[in-house]
Amino acid sequence: MRRAIYVVGQAVRETGQAMDRLGMVLQGNMAYKEQISRHRNVMNIMDKVPKVPKSAFVAPSASVIGDVQLGDKSSLWYGAVVRGDVNSVKIGSMTNVQDNAVIHVAKNNLGQKVLPTLVGSNVTIGHAAVLHACTVEDGSLIGMGATVMDGAKVESGAIVAAGALVTANTVVPSGQIWAGNPAKFLRSITSEESAFIAKSAVRYADLAAEHALECSKSFEVVAAEAMAHEEALERSLDYDSHIGNHPAASASN
Repeated sequence: MRRAIYVVGQAVRETGQAMDRLGMVLQGNMAYKEQISRHRNVMNIMDKVPKVPKSAFVAPSASVIGDVQLGDKSSLWYGAVVRGDVNSVKIGSMTNVQDNAVIHVAKNNLGQKVLPTLVGSNVTIGHAAVLHACTVEDGSLIGMGATVMDGAKVESGAIVAAGALVTANTVVPSGQIWAGNPAKFLRSITSEESAFIAKSAVRYADLAAEHALECSKSFEVVAAEAMAHEEALERSLDYDSHIGNHPAASASN
């Protein structure tokens, strides 16, 4: 029933859009076309609704679609896409999915095994990485431009190097770095690299909070701040003293 209502609603909307286009053709140069972005950064598909906690950050140009669950203080950065349409995606807490990364799922593989995508907590997923129907466990790192394919598993504390291709059903063991195409064991992880992964999760959670605050500002606030910044650039260094403001004295009080 829901699917029938969805299809009918879509048909009505498309009919309205077609009528609008016809009207603009008839009006010719007098037509006014309103430019509205249809992008929604959090979007359900059919009855599949994303679960995004208030503490998570989803950038305005990112996309969270369908059966997706984000953990507390996780972040999806600009241009990132997490699409849970034919299966589910679950992402733990304090995990960062960086700019232009893509996370998708598979309904099943050739062996009819159901393949959601599961990402643990404190995971760093680098810029433009691709995760497809795989498992990435807690405290691991997927490098920039790396790809992890269907049924593969990156165990806790492992690193997939930038640009690597982890082929289907491959297991990257804990404490190891894998690199290359196809990805192979490179070496064991150092204590410094393990510490870096932990720091990366915390740093990105803190940075996401700053971006969330900036992105939540209204147009009026952004315009006022821009004007104030321009005015400040034009002022002399002793501007405050001339109008009776004494910042240093106020700060001491």
